Amino acid sequence: MHIPDGYLSPQTYVPAYGVMAVVWAVVSARAKRTLTDRQIPLLALCSAFAFVIMMFNVPTPGGTTGHAVGAVLLAILIGPSAACLAVTTVLVAQALIFGDGGVTAIGANCFNMAFVMPFVGYAVYRALGGAKPRPSRLRPLAAGIAGFVGLNAAALCFALEMGIQPLIAHDSAGRALYAPFPLSVTVPAIMIWHLTILGFVEAAVTALVVAYLQKAEPSLIGITETRPGETAE
Repeated sequence: MHIPDGYLSPQTYVPAYGVMAVVWAVVSARAKRTLTDRQIPLLALCSAFAFVIMMFNVPTPGGTTGHAVGAVLLAILIGPSAACLAVTTVLVAQALIFGDGGVTAIGANCFNMAFVMPFVGYAVYRALGGAKPRPSRLRPLAAGIAGFVGLNAAALCFALEMGIQPLIAHDSAGRALYAPFPLSVTVPAIMIWHLTILGFVEAAVTALVVAYLQKAEPSLIGITETRPGETAE
């Protein structure tokens, strides 16, 4: 789901950087207020987990690849703002050091996987009862569904960003200057495999980790963005 250089026009990647600049400022301020000393090592561990899990790219028909992200799991453990920072760190390192994702596309990749995915997934998790008192058999189920929805929300953003390129960036003859495939190609090519295979992989990883931690270290489950002195769910 990493967008390489040369696939997005400046009309897309410049606004994406602008949006993410605001997001990074807001989540950094929120994380600074809400992260406790105990959560800071967990933030580093979560970043390492996201880095490792995203390195396993699975080729899919249609010339695309997919992978688990772990952003919703991170949001459940450390809150969506801290998860946004953790996944951003991973995506920047992957682009600058490993060439996984383009430098010009960092803003768009972060919008999809570091912003949309953890915040949408975390909203689903809470709406389905993930914040109920622990231990709860509902938590792993809510986490799995949240992982599925979060990954597919990010994948849909990816497909839309790629698919609009022929419409907004073309020469006088109508030839695409960047990604050449229209929405009628990108949306099915991306979403079919995320809805049928990759989303369930993300759901399984998220649900299994939450189920394990609920038994082994239940205090980690339900840590949310609370101010010092407040009680987390």
